Amino acid sequence: MRIITGSARGVKLESLEGEATRPTADRVKEGLFSALQFRLEGRKVLDLFCGSGQLALEALSRGASFAVMVDTERKAADITKANATKAKLMKQARIVTNDYKDFINGCKEKFNLVFLDPPYSPGILDDVLGRLLDKGLLEDGALVVCESAEDGRPSDNGFAESKVYKYGKTLVTILEFAEIQ
Repeated sequence: MRIITGSARGVKLESLEGEATRPTADRVKEGLFSALQFRLEGRKVLDLFCGSGQLALEALSRGASFAVMVDTERKAADITKANATKAKLMKQARIVTNDYKDFINGCKEKFNLVFLDPPYSPGILDDVLGRLLDKGLLEDGALVVCESAEDGRPSDNGFAESKVYKYGKTLVTILEFAEIQ
């Protein structure tokens, strides 16, 4: 696992051992960032189930301005911090150990790029999306990138547009938020 391009190109990233996390496969990450490549500059990123932090760190390497990376596991947060330090991106990052529900409930910031790669479970993405919308954490034009199995694909309720990409058994759904005027 490595950062594909940008300021930290080629930096090898560590990940958690065992089956507790499922890092995004390189081919999925390459396809995802090809779809986002011209829409990253200056974005404020939230990586809500960050694992090793690879998605947020790739976005920072490619020009995003700041990232908040959240995971419920202390070991994941420690690896994310080590990866951000190794990639020389720690000054643009904040790493939080917290449950996604508690983080969203206490958050006062708004984001315009959100990565959601939770454990594959039907309904979890709709729960997270509903909470993000209810708390008003998305800026107008925010992109929300959801990784899931086919049976866990999120609905696009509350979003202006969605695109779906399939990589084997993995679906990547990119939603775009537009505030109702």
